[in-house]
Amino acid sequence: MYKNLVGRALLALASTSFFFSISTTTAQAADPLQIGFVYVTPVTDAGWTHQHDEGRKTVAAALGDKVKTTFVENVPEGPDAERVIRDLARQGNKLIFTSSFGYMEPTLKVARDFPDVKFESITGYKQAANVATANARYYEGRYLAGIAAGRMSKTHVAGYVAGFPIPEVLQGINAFTLGMRSVDPKAQVKVIWLNEWFNPPAERDAAMTLFNQDVDVIAFHTGSTAVMAAAQARGKMAIAYHSDMRKVAPDAQIVAVQHLWGDYYTRRARAVLDGSWKSGDTWGGVKEGMIRVGEFGPNVPKTVQSEVLARQKDIADGKLQPFRASAADVRDNEGKVRIAAGKSLSDPEILQMNWLVEGVQGKSK
Repeated sequence: MYKNLVGRALLALASTSFFFSISTTTAQAADPLQIGFVYVTPVTDAGWTHQHDEGRKTVAAALGDKVKTTFVENVPEGPDAERVIRDLARQGNKLIFTSSFGYMEPTLKVARDFPDVKFESITGYKQAANVATANARYYEGRYLAGIAAGRMSKTHVAGYVAGFPIPEVLQGINAFTLGMRSVDPKAQVKVIWLNEWFNPPAERDAAMTLFNQDVDVIAFHTGSTAVMAAAQARGKMAIAYHSDMRKVAPDAQIVAVQHLWGDYYTRRARAVLDGSWKSGDTWGGVKEGMIRVGEFGPNVPKTVQSEVLARQKDIADGKLQPFRASAADVRDNEGKVRIAAGKSLSDPEILQMNWLVEGVQGKSK
């Protein structure tokens, strides 16, 4: 009888152990994918970081309890970025999006120490086995915004408040100018460089300086809504960048150039979940749904809106390329031919852009 009792006890214990083993395995299988995001500015109601955080929210909504997202905001580029990225990896995040150009080297450095973690370097260009890169063709939206600005400007002079003279920013200035001059050959664009991405007082001061130089429409490549607020205050017109900014500039906004990250982020998270994630490079634009122009202000005539949207469709269909010279050569603002008539710039040439097009008042360095 004692032996029977012992046998039954052992059998019960084995069954219990088996049950807990199954339960633990199931729990482990159901653990959500932890995803970390690193932001270069604070999360605000609009702007660069706002758009990336909207992308994060899209992932959470689309994948539900399969994922758990977290973010760290206002992280300076440089050593502090490496610390934050490393902390996210140590905390169990298996997919980390680093959303600023200056995060590229810190991302690569951390990735070498965490080969089982997948990294997405947004606006970076260096890949590794566990580091992919992605960017958007912002210049396509800039060209379309230039068309709107050219139609709306009365002085034929636009302003541009810019962060750093890196290729991405130069592409935007050049595309904006080409778009503007496609409908107003006399158009000029004046540029002020800030050499920083996020400094609302400096952004506002630069805008005000440009408004004092015959500028009646302004664009920008910085991280806040300060330029839009300045245009609203001065009764001028402005191109919103990153986000729809009509809350800040209800009368000033002509159109918004938006970048949309939700679909890309969701696809990459799904790839980690199903084991199909691979390193690579993505550069998507209007056609891929990563860039969109719209959200016209109340003072933009329907004819202008229709024209801009028609050109947007042309870009999506491959009929219009911002960096293609049609009947005449495209020259830089020092007179050198940069795109011969009938030719287009290749992607490598666009990615290495280091010049400013004819019509821009400013230097590329």
